[in-house]
Amino acid sequence: MLKVTNIQKNFNGNQVLKGIDFEINKGEVVAILGPSGSGKTTFLRCLNLLERPERGHLVFTDGSLNIDFSRKISKSDELKLRRRSSMVFQQYHLFPHRSALENVMEGMVVVQKQPKDQAREKALALLEKVGLKDKALCFPSQLSGGQQQRVGIARALAVQPDLILLDEPTSALDPELVGEVLQTLKLLAKEGWTMIIVTHELNFAKEVADRVILMAEGHIVEQNSATLFFGRPQKERTKQFLLQAKMSMDLDYYI
Repeated sequence: MLKVTNIQKNFNGNQVLKGIDFEINKGEVVAILGPSGSGKTTFLRCLNLLERPERGHLVFTDGSLNIDFSRKISKSDELKLRRRSSMVFQQYHLFPHRSALENVMEGMVVVQKQPKDQAREKALALLEKVGLKDKALCFPSQLSGGQQQRVGIARALAVQPDLILLDEPTSALDPELVGEVLQTLKLLAKEGWTMIIVTHELNFAKEVADRVILMAEGHIVEQNSATLFFGRPQKERTKQFLLQAKMSMDLDYYI
């Protein structure tokens, strides 16, 4: 569905992404793991043009979009890309002065110009999907962190994106709230949503992802099915990463 080649990104002369090649198929869930500073979040943000790479290509394989990052990106192509992907952030980024229902409706009404009654009906259905229909009229300040993040997920789904990008969706949560967000993501995976998830929840990645990637120092070190990635890692760097994770988190896989 989506393919990127040779993605390169610099910050103040520091090369953060050093030629990333990646593709994802429709309905696939890909988890990206890696140590802090490996370029995971930067790569995810490049896929939605929240960061602009200096080099590389991004294409939808149906031929609808082909972006060369070394050239000026047209406003039309930028809008096409953002209409086909949605981002879920670490820190929720909900509108504090709008209810959960209004936050979910926002993209449908403002961007897609859907009638408010239609958007309201869809938004209520999405809040029900993430277990928050009874909180529809609550403002973000009245919701827990886990509830706010589930509203953020419902908001991402509202515009019916081809691709959902999730940047450490549980990292800002207290441990007891992590599970409710992970359960929501498991449901979306079962429903066939296409997702790229940057996460530090390795057991979740093992259970939900079709493919797992390890990034380090701006490169993709290894990628494989979740079973092979965790069960028979091929690269020494991957083995070290998983061993450190096992020691610190008591994970239930064999290295």
